[in-house]
Amino acid sequence: MENRTSILVHCCNRLLRESVARILSKKTEFQVMVWQGAGLSSKSGTAEAQADVVVMDSLQLLSEITVIEPNQPKVRRSRCVLVAMEDDQKSFLTAIRLGALGYVLQEASAAEVMTAIRIVAQGEAVCPARFVRVLYDYFLARTTAAPNSHIRARLGLTRREQQLIPMIERGLTNKEIANQLNLSEQTVKNHIHRILRKVGAADRLSVGEAFQTEVMGL
Repeated sequence: MENRTSILVHCCNRLLRESVARILSKKTEFQVMVWQGAGLSSKSGTAEAQADVVVMDSLQLLSEITVIEPNQPKVRRSRCVLVAMEDDQKSFLTAIRLGALGYVLQEASAAEVMTAIRIVAQGEAVCPARFVRVLYDYFLARTTAAPNSHIRARLGLTRREQQLIPMIERGLTNKEIANQLNLSEQTVKNHIHRILRKVGAADRLSVGEAFQTEVMGL
């Protein structure tokens, strides 16, 4: 029997979750699992199996799972597609930093959602064409401006605090950061508290977004 692509539909919005699952279930190439709040359900009875692709509709949900291996940035534990997303550059860049490989807008058709899932299942990435330029500009800005001392001076960040920002963006926990930098968890917690205050971020998820605003002038 031909191997099928396993898809976990883990959307907060119940209507969206059911709609996406129904559309995918019509394709024999997919084995669909659905998040039901307390657990998963699957017609095939293999709900606990590792999904090839996870479909989500929330940056918060994405931030709560470990997508990137803490010590191996190029290694992904999950291939994630975000659907029904805002047409917003900051949200898009946040999704990329958190490890998403697909970003599909609210206006997308069912066919476009299906295509995005297929692309991500193959290990590739997909986003709206107009956001490709955003990635180019972001990479250029981070390459030329982020290491610069004037960014640290303007925000009042110490070298250690600036070192922590990419690690926070990748979704590492305090313990994982502490292990990598040979620090105590309390020290890391104190650093992050000061970073939040200095960059004007409400929480960890917003740190990269706030720093990006300073670097890119968004």
